[in-house]
Amino acid sequence: MINYYTTSESGRICEIESITNGCWVSVINPTPQEIKFLIDDFGLDSGFVKSALDEEESSRIEREDEQTLIIIDTPVSSMDESESKMFYTMPIGIIITETNVITISLQESQLIDEAVRGSIRNLRPSFKTRFVLQLLLRISALFLYYLKQIEKLSSVAEQQLNNAMKNELLMQLLALEKSLVYFSISLKANEATIEKIFRGRVIKLYDEDQDLLEDVLIEMKQAIEMSSIYSGILSSMTDGFSSIISNNLNIVMWRLTIITILMQIPNIIFAFYGINTVDLPLPYTWFSILLAVFTTLIATIILLKWKKQ
Repeated sequence: MINYYTTSESGRICEIESITNGCWVSVINPTPQEIKFLIDDFGLDSGFVKSALDEEESSRIEREDEQTLIIIDTPVSSMDESESKMFYTMPIGIIITETNVITISLQESQLIDEAVRGSIRNLRPSFKTRFVLQLLLRISALFLYYLKQIEKLSSVAEQQLNNAMKNELLMQLLALEKSLVYFSISLKANEATIEKIFRGRVIKLYDEDQDLLEDVLIEMKQAIEMSSIYSGILSSMTDGFSSIISNNLNIVMWRLTIITILMQIPNIIFAFYGINTVDLPLPYTWFSILLAVFTTLIATIILLKWKKQ
């Protein structure tokens, strides 16, 4: 799907029917015909288009002739097979030509939706460098937003695990821990790409864009730090709950062992009185029952006191 957007007289993003100089071209999950159209009619570098559509492509920046490719990872949330909410990253390709900015992605993302809805303030595709920096700044903000969501989900899971140990909650914690690993890797790659832009050798930077780029870099570094902190907390939490589960299992096994020992005492006494053994004291039914009950009570008291020690 290919859509064209420009800035209206009121300063908001609006869709137009065909491409014009200074407009933003949004490409989402293009068909083979649309890919051919981008390469043949738009004159985009075929390698740039293929790289932007590669879900395994890492964040980087590259320049070829008069075109610049920026591949940046953006956060995405979804539900996995176990109904646990998890977060991952998806690469988005930004191609800057002499006249336009083209974004290419394999699927819809919150970044593109917000840009189309006009949620990103003062977004003007005609100012290409500033437009790209605003997208990068919003990506950094999305990472921070999703990291806070991960922190909230982990806190809820922690409270629920205190009351009941459920496999679903543990799977949620493992999914969040995996999400933080994805975030950490993508954030570090994004940081390297933004620092390369910051040096100004690939994209021409204007004086008014320097402050915006510094904000992008600061937000990205903050996201990296938050990801590292949350990852450590979640890892410690997972280890702690694993120890709690192991301790609960030991308690259950201890109780079962006590029950097994206590149940064996009557069996032993009744076995002695049930065979033809001479000289047993008071060979009457009531005595063997009383002896079994009394011996079991004594053994229970001893085992309970031993447990408290």
